[in-house]
Amino acid sequence: MSNKDSITKTLNSLGIQALNPMQERSLDAILNKKNVLILAPTGSGKTLAFLLPILQLLESDKSKVQCLILCPTRELVIQIESVWKKMGTGFKVNSCYGGHPMNTEIANLSEAPALLIGTPGRISDHITRKTFDLDGINLLVLDEFDKSLEMGFQDQMAFIIEGLTKVKKTVLVSATKRGEIPGFTKVKDPFEINFITDEDAQIDLAIKLVKSNSTDKTTTLFKLLCSLAGEPALVFFNQREPTEEASFALNKMGLISTFYHGGMDQDDRERALIHFRNGSIPYLLTTDLAARGLDIPEMKNVINVELPQKHTEFIHRNGRTARAKSSGTAYVILSEKESTPTYLQEDVELVKLSDNYPIPPLPAFQTLYISGGRKNKINKVDIVGFLSQKGKLEKSDIGLIEVKDFFSFAAIKKEKTNATLENIKDEKMKGKKFKIEVANLKV
Repeated sequence: MSNKDSITKTLNSLGIQALNPMQERSLDAILNKKNVLILAPTGSGKTLAFLLPILQLLESDKSKVQCLILCPTRELVIQIESVWKKMGTGFKVNSCYGGHPMNTEIANLSEAPALLIGTPGRISDHITRKTFDLDGINLLVLDEFDKSLEMGFQDQMAFIIEGLTKVKKTVLVSATKRGEIPGFTKVKDPFEINFITDEDAQIDLAIKLVKSNSTDKTTTLFKLLCSLAGEPALVFFNQREPTEEASFALNKMGLISTFYHGGMDQDDRERALIHFRNGSIPYLLTTDLAARGLDIPEMKNVINVELPQKHTEFIHRNGRTARAKSSGTAYVILSEKESTPTYLQEDVELVKLSDNYPIPPLPAFQTLYISGGRKNKINKVDIVGFLSQKGKLEKSDIGLIEVKDFFSFAAIKKEKTNATLENIKDEKMKGKKFKIEVANLKV
């Protein structure tokens, strides 16, 4: 199969008609240059930009790890692995990250994957344990490498790269322009693909200021969300505890929200994202963990209840909105005791909130948990067919479906949930009975 036919097949698997300009340039550069630096905004498709050429560079007759991708967070690791699996490459992939059972990872690595994706800390651990050979790795990708440095992974990354003596090509990927590339990467004068411009950062993004009468901003946040009349929002805090506290408070006040942060179990974090992606929960309260590297939809509204210490993180938070020339609004809530940050314009618009906004209607969709996934030979088409035929749902009643290895989630109209569960309680999908119920979530 030619490269062109292979790419077409892969894009069809992903449901994508064509590559964007950044992806096209990245594909050509990674295939033909020794070292490449990709700079592009959050949400621009950087993952596919480096996975496509990786697919072209892997060799099917090799039995060792050929490509290593390092990421700062486990969410990004999982996202990249998910995209790779959807590409239908035929090459084995494994992921390694904190919170994932080490014994499972060691067992998976006993038959080396062509592509290995992991966080610096966990990959360093595996190298120390000698659970896989480094000799076959000739391609290295450092995704969101600037974030890895900010999170303090420099020593682990340096340790890993020092052991990769056969690397012939390195790809650096970032959503942020930075100065000198660290020496431990062994990358000098890379071919640069830069799609980050000052103009792009400002496209159709309105920053608005909201004043709170109290240092406890929960009531102000409630009013602001009510003023959005049901539009989804991503709400940022600096610490885990206030994120949870605010979510619990909003739920008591009649708004359906959930929280997301690094202190949660991986399963709970993934479920929170799934509910947010499919519209079952419209408000996700989170730390800077969700500022980039997550597979979540573009947001029209980003709310900063607490401002980050660094201006760069403020930019990344707001990068979740106003992408691809669409419009968006980033709100900043300040108490009377807080001063306006220097990086906010002096003439930033002040929003005055009313006490009389109606509480938005509850979400139209609810999420179902299905105890079967890819490893059970279940796909999205199977689930849609089952819910339509056995559950007696119309296509308009079925929302986003996500299929994992051993389980799946499907969003359906909330008003149809009880009847659907009753209709399918004794039914089989592809000849097997699966447990199907309303998905649990911490709220």
